[in-house]
Amino acid sequence: MSSAAEEANHKPEAPTAPAQENTSEENPLQAKADELGARGNEFFKEQNYEQAIALYTEAIETCPNERFYANRSFAHFRTESYGYALSDADKAISMKNSYTKAYYRRAAALMALGRFKKALADLEFVAKRCPSAKDAQDKYTECKKMVNKIAFEKAISVQHQEKSVEKMCRDMEFATIEDDYTGPKLENGKVTLEFMKSLLEWYKKQNKLHKNFAYRILCDMETLLKTQPSLVEIPVPDEQKFTVCGDIHGQFYDLLHIFEINGLPSPTNPYLFNGDFVDRGSFSVECIFTLFGFKLLYPNHFFLARGNHESFNMNQLYGFTGEVVSKYSQNMADMFTLVYNWLPLCHLINKKVLVMHGGLFSKDNVSLDDLRSIDRNCQPPEEGLMCELLWSDPHPLPGRVPSKRGVGIQFGPDVTEAFLKYNNLDYIIRSHEVKAEGYEVDHNGKCITVFSAPNYCDQMKNLGAFITLKGNDLTPKFTTYADSPHPSIRPMAYAYSLMS
Repeated sequence: MSSAAEEANHKPEAPTAPAQENTSEENPLQAKADELGARGNEFFKEQNYEQAIALYTEAIETCPNERFYANRSFAHFRTESYGYALSDADKAISMKNSYTKAYYRRAAALMALGRFKKALADLEFVAKRCPSAKDAQDKYTECKKMVNKIAFEKAISVQHQEKSVEKMCRDMEFATIEDDYTGPKLENGKVTLEFMKSLLEWYKKQNKLHKNFAYRILCDMETLLKTQPSLVEIPVPDEQKFTVCGDIHGQFYDLLHIFEINGLPSPTNPYLFNGDFVDRGSFSVECIFTLFGFKLLYPNHFFLARGNHESFNMNQLYGFTGEVVSKYSQNMADMFTLVYNWLPLCHLINKKVLVMHGGLFSKDNVSLDDLRSIDRNCQPPEEGLMCELLWSDPHPLPGRVPSKRGVGIQFGPDVTEAFLKYNNLDYIIRSHEVKAEGYEVDHNGKCITVFSAPNYCDQMKNLGAFITLKGNDLTPKFTTYADSPHPSIRPMAYAYSLMS
């Protein structure tokens, strides 16, 4: 590690001056690689991570060096390509097994994937090598706490498995509604359109829904979602518009903007939100109760799919659990975990367009019946159909390759074409990836990505987008929009301290 301050500031490492025997005159390739690496660092500082990755890659191809691998690992980490970040950190360590920064980078990637035990070993190495570096010592201590916390929660998980949200609601007394509470109220315990309109205005003003109503919405959501199959079929009438939105990631004021430009949900204005409703953005509670409220109001015209962030590990790391505990309680956070287990995994529009959060599969001839038969009432596994529905990504080359994320796979245009032909489908819609224009059309128009969180995490400068189509014309139409102003609460404000 070049310095504790450098680690604390999370900067890529600058090129070091070549040793005397490797001067620019004697080693022009090294000089060229260092120049490429320095340019990559400048793009990194500007948060142009893709360009930084391209320059680090060129530097590696010119003259391989552990510093370039470590810096590229960090850039991949910032683009959430945790599998690539892990691979680059491994390569840096293989080139120089005493290179402390590479262990630090590998630990970050492992933590992002929820592999805390392995991360702890790397952070222990860093802490021993840098006993005076406060940042390294703090991260080691925090990671150790997380490992112990997970072990404790696993020990009591058997008790939790026997619970349901309904039972948890019965076990606790709903809080009395204070006389001075002037916010939205359920009518006879039910969501109404007036309640939803009032809720949106209440949330705009940064108020909190009373926990009595919040708990009731969770109880009713579990009851409703238990009746849903893992693959939900959506019939869209010929002339009716249908809207598909991608990730919103706790960006409540951008969710409001979608409704402003596209209309509130209704039986004649149906929506599908395609996973990753929460985490990272610091208004995830507002987002999820808005979406759950509309699902209860219009169960046959408002649809929700599970994303990879509707899971215990992701919520622990990226802020949703911390936000729920801050605004309500740990008990409510536990209830969300149970409700998320019942979210459907994919949707089929007019039997021709399949929508899932992540993507396709590591094996051929997966049928729609295979997807219908998935037992989804669990935390997402690290392999198999459910995992790949939530985590996989397309890539431009034929075939399948390991995932850049470290979970799921990457699938090529031939895989998409074969899947569509096998199931008599027109195309797939998926989300899961930031796109500069808010959407991207791949695989000869057969694989469409939609991402609905503009200026993701207040730093990516991307547009958001949603898709509209009609029952008699399934051709997708794209609407894009910029981010909306929001209160000055930073993204990841509630995230686990090692990830924020």
